[in-house]
Amino acid sequence: MKLPLTPGKGADGERFARRYLRNQGLTVLDTNYRTRQGEIDIVADHGGTLVFVEVRLRSDRRFGAGAETIDQRKQQRLIRAAEHYLLARNGASPPPCRFDVLALSPSLEKGRKYRVEWLQDAFRLD
Repeated sequence: MKLPLTPGKGADGERFARRYLRNQGLTVLDTNYRTRQGEIDIVADHGGTLVFVEVRLRSDRRFGAGAETIDQRKQQRLIRAAEHYLLARNGASPPPCRFDVLALSPSLEKGRKYRVEWLQDAFRLD
């Protein structure tokens, strides 16, 4: 049985995620944005679209992809946190937005730390 990820591993995964997104052309604007409604791991700009990124790190690929753990309840918490972010930062005229999931799992390839699954526009506001 695998133990839960430690905060150090989670922080390492989020650092990797920020670097990965920058290499894909995104500009990271904010990290670990916390509200009473929830937390957003990464807020980034992607060509004028504001992207709210949930990073999921799995310690073992046998337990499924990280994206599979984002249920309806988690989506609602992310949406409420994003709404808070938009009101606090952009006021009445927010830019186009989307929710992405960056799922990281151990890589089986030599020289690569993580296998990356980037789901752009993974879910939408209702």
